[in-house]
Amino acid sequence: MPSETLWEIATAEVEKRGSNGSEGDGVETGEKSVFFIGSKNGGKTTIILRCLDRDEPPKPTLALEYTYGRRAKGHNIPKDIAHFWELGGGTSLLDLISIPITSDTLRTFSIVLVLDLSKPNDLWPTMENLLQATKLHVDKVIMKLGKKNAKAVSEMRQKIWSNMQKDHPDRELIDPFPIPLVIIGSKYDIFQDFDSEKRKVICKTLRFVAHYYGASLMFTSKSEALLLKIRGVINQLAFGIDKSKSTCVDQNKPLFVTAGLDSLSQIGSPPVPDIDIGKLHAHSPMELWKKVYEKLFPPKSINTLKDVKDPARDPQYAESEVDEMRIQKDQELEQYKRSSSKSWKQIELDS
Repeated sequence: MPSETLWEIATAEVEKRGSNGSEGDGVETGEKSVFFIGSKNGGKTTIILRCLDRDEPPKPTLALEYTYGRRAKGHNIPKDIAHFWELGGGTSLLDLISIPITSDTLRTFSIVLVLDLSKPNDLWPTMENLLQATKLHVDKVIMKLGKKNAKAVSEMRQKIWSNMQKDHPDRELIDPFPIPLVIIGSKYDIFQDFDSEKRKVICKTLRFVAHYYGASLMFTSKSEALLLKIRGVINQLAFGIDKSKSTCVDQNKPLFVTAGLDSLSQIGSPPVPDIDIGKLHAHSPMELWKKVYEKLFPPKSINTLKDVKDPARDPQYAESEVDEMRIQKDQELEQYKRSSSKSWKQIELDS
């Protein structure tokens, strides 16, 4: 009998995985992806390195970076693989969000949003821009996937809602993020020295946002004890290790709230000490919290929040000879575009 070809062996392996509970839908349960987005210089790389037990100084993230980790499950059992993606530049590179999240990877994807607690004025716009851009792309991918595999999309929705008990009083009032989401407040060591009233507003606001999106929320710093707790949460996303059920909502301590364990009644209404809440015109609870938060922490001008999108035009990389050549090439490109446009119009006329 002739020996099997490599292709036949691979086909048999895929079919075997399908018969073992994955129903042959192409999802490899041993591989998961975690996408870190968030504040520029907020500590995303530090968290990833700690999770991977890599003792090396973090370097600034350029655009979109990738690394991976492995975890042994036992003797002669294939290792689980976790793919770690990291978006640099804060909110300046939103277009790159679409690269790692595809219909092939979506079902094993999680988002980790890292927000710099030491910069409360940047916190809301950073969170809003990144979550909106991510959700917009994920929704598009879900629609695309739904046309090919409606069952997979249905299972994803059920999984997202599974964090919240069926009798939870807030089920009708929240809108869970379409894929697992964890919000991490970094630089707690600086934040803990803030005025008590400021800490109260930030804590309550982040608790509301996390609860609304069905996300877990936790604060961290360079403290080894806090980094270990964060590592446990990331390991749950990356390798499916049992997640913690602990909760701490005391604003005088680092917050730690597992998805589905908070409630609107415990969070309370938006803290508005000097504002008549009735005068704030808002179309949704999220918009109301935003208005209250921005009264105390007004966002900086959009120009200071957005980095230069094109590094070639960043003043810190100025190089006179290169810049002169760049200007010349830009002019040549514009001239080429104009001539090409004319030639296409001529073709249309001729036809």
